Amino acid sequence: MRTDQSPTGLDLLPAPYSLAVDYAVDAWQRGVLFLDVLRQRGNQYHEHMAQQAPNVLRYETELVLDGHKLERPVNYGLTRVLPPEGVEIDPLKRPFIVFDPRAGNGPGIGGFKADSELGVAMRAGHPCYFVGFLPWPLPGQTIEDVVVAGTLFVERVGEMHSESDGKPVVIGNCQAGWQVMMAAAMRPELFGPIIIAGTPLSYWAGTQGGSPMRYLGGLLGGTWMTALAGDLGNGIFDGAYLVQNFEALNPANTLWTKQYHVYANIDTEPARYLEFERWWGSHVMMNAGEMQTIVDDLFVGNKLSTAEITTGDGTVLDLRNIRSPVIVFCSKGDNITPPQQALGWITDLYGSLEEIRANGQTIVYAVHESIGHLGIFVSGSVARKEHQQFATNIDLIDVLPPGLYEAELEQRLPEEPGAELVRTDYISRFAGRDLDDIRAIVGGGEEEDRRFAAVDQLSRVNLGLYRTYVQPAMRAASNEATADWLRRMHPLRLGYEMFSDHNPFLRMLEPLAEQVRENRRPATSDNPFLAMQQRFSDEVVRSLDLYREMRDTACERFFEGFYGSAAVQAALGMRADNRPPRRRPGLEPERRQLVRQRAAALHDRIAEGGLPEALIRSMLYVGLAERAADQRSFELLRQMRRENGSGMDLPTFKAVVRMQFFMLLLDPEEALAALPRMLSGTPGDVVEQAMEKLRAVLTAGEPLSSRAAGRLETIERIFRTAAGEGRHALPSPDETARAIEDSTGIAEQAPDKDTVAASPEKERPAERHPEGHPEGHREAASARRRRPRGD
Repeated sequence: MRTDQSPTGLDLLPAPYSLAVDYAVDAWQRGVLFLDVLRQRGNQYHEHMAQQAPNVLRYETELVLDGHKLERPVNYGLTRVLPPEGVEIDPLKRPFIVFDPRAGNGPGIGGFKADSELGVAMRAGHPCYFVGFLPWPLPGQTIEDVVVAGTLFVERVGEMHSESDGKPVVIGNCQAGWQVMMAAAMRPELFGPIIIAGTPLSYWAGTQGGSPMRYLGGLLGGTWMTALAGDLGNGIFDGAYLVQNFEALNPANTLWTKQYHVYANIDTEPARYLEFERWWGSHVMMNAGEMQTIVDDLFVGNKLSTAEITTGDGTVLDLRNIRSPVIVFCSKGDNITPPQQALGWITDLYGSLEEIRANGQTIVYAVHESIGHLGIFVSGSVARKEHQQFATNIDLIDVLPPGLYEAELEQRLPEEPGAELVRTDYISRFAGRDLDDIRAIVGGGEEEDRRFAAVDQLSRVNLGLYRTYVQPAMRAASNEATADWLRRMHPLRLGYEMFSDHNPFLRMLEPLAEQVRENRRPATSDNPFLAMQQRFSDEVVRSLDLYREMRDTACERFFEGFYGSAAVQAALGMRADNRPPRRRPGLEPERRQLVRQRAAALHDRIAEGGLPEALIRSMLYVGLAERAADQRSFELLRQMRRENGSGMDLPTFKAVVRMQFFMLLLDPEEALAALPRMLSGTPGDVVEQAMEKLRAVLTAGEPLSSRAAGRLETIERIFRTAAGEGRHALPSPDETARAIEDSTGIAEQAPDKDTVAASPEKERPAERHPEGHPEGHREAASARRRRPRGD
């Protein structure tokens, strides 16, 4: 670029002409440099795809388990991520495993930058592993094979870190999220907390005008075109078709903005653009059978969130079987996986908060206001905030009592209470939510479900017709040569082929671009022609956005009109009875009986335990009034544990938390009345010190609500009385009863009687069942005296 300001002939022109010439020279130079960037992109594409295992990870790795060598071989592999220089790993911290999505592009996006899911986990000291894949599938490989391989990868990491303080954290991005959830439903005992980012699990969900991709199956008449694409590919489905679908969602960005941004900022943007394009252009293949399973069972059939997928050995993939906390991260700005599809599985499977608790499941969700789909797992700002907070608070999330929580991340301010306990820039708080909060996000209804059920019915009809009358001819006409030609002629690949050194007409471009760089004359920022250029670009974007809105509106109206038609639904056999269009999973009688047995056993143990159990029960009793868990309180607990140099390990602490939580839900009055007996063997001064620490933990964050403060006073009276008993006598039953009466009850947290399924009308006290038992369902609370809300 020229830096001298010596006068030229252009400087002698009148100002308007000089500005025009300056802009013309700048525009021509930017055009040459932009074409050269496209040439570099094409060369980069050829170099990348020529690698044996292409990926975009910025970290070095070493192979741990090769999927080719499994009993059911797959094109996946488990690798250990080597930490960069200056990053220390604590081998006793739980490991993180990132599963990358195989949704058209190659692997590595989870560790694409230093500020990424892998980057923040390693900086927090966690050992990290990465599950990637090769561009081509193995012959005969199925989705079930891939899911089974995922369980084996997690099992191997768990064995390698058996001394760590928890089971592996597993992260699934986009498509890999449902793969991880299937694996966790298949082998729940292997998994620690699960983070699914931008993952669709309920494919019929969405909003009018905001979820165009969910209509695609209906507009194409079902999944027969997927079968056609697989047949034309000689048994291979080209992932470039998936990428093309994503790009079609936003024509303004695909056709103009992405390229224009590079052209307009040609001196600064090429490196960032080329880095991203290295991943975006790395198209991978899938077996035709794999893709058919995905569209039939997930995209169109929507069977995962209703527990209708069964493996070859008869195992039902029921997401309610997952015992680990599930963290759902989605965004309102994501038009590929909108929040409705990321969160809809919760309302598909559960009818109330009590059912979630009864199943022993912990669900945490976070909804970003604006970031797009790729930004959920690519954006550096998202990695530094959300992903860092998830990694920092993963132990807190792991020990949360069963229920539904929303992650609230607030900027840490020095003057805030307990700010010194938090080392990150944000403070996390996990606020309790009800299923109505999820319903408000998901929306939908029976009429909408009926339209998508009609698509599923028509899809099966059309697929059957295709396989009967068309598929034999397509397979006979296809071979590897024709399939390879079709892949090469795909529009997305042609762009890389045409603008590369493979094109002899571009050989002159590289030296020309070098000359332009040496003599670069950018126009000044106040040049009015640059402003005109920007206004022109804005009009192009507005025009393409208008086209997109008109297209999406037309598609949506056609979909609703056609598939909402009573005649179409009747023709598809959907109005023959009054069955709802969507299956709702139930609970087997055997499981209900197991609930009753475990509830009775739990009730008999309600007075067991000593000071640690009493402290945890008391902490939960106060916390249930607050309905939130604060990072600062947990950090203070950790600090106390480090200072004491002993205490429960994390798995034991989690088990005790769950047991005490269910006891409080089972019989709050008796659970509270049992505290003096649990403290009776502890010296009075130890009880008093424990109470002081308990108060410090509970008040480390935001000030307690009046309801929680009242419960804390009740606990303090019980502990003071028990401390005195250490020197004198046990508190009388009347004193304990008064303390209980002074507090507000927990009974309102139990399910209403009309939500109970298959429970006897009358039960003996020993047979009362916990609405939140980890293996159970909601049971009758009619024998329990319900208390009014305190505030």
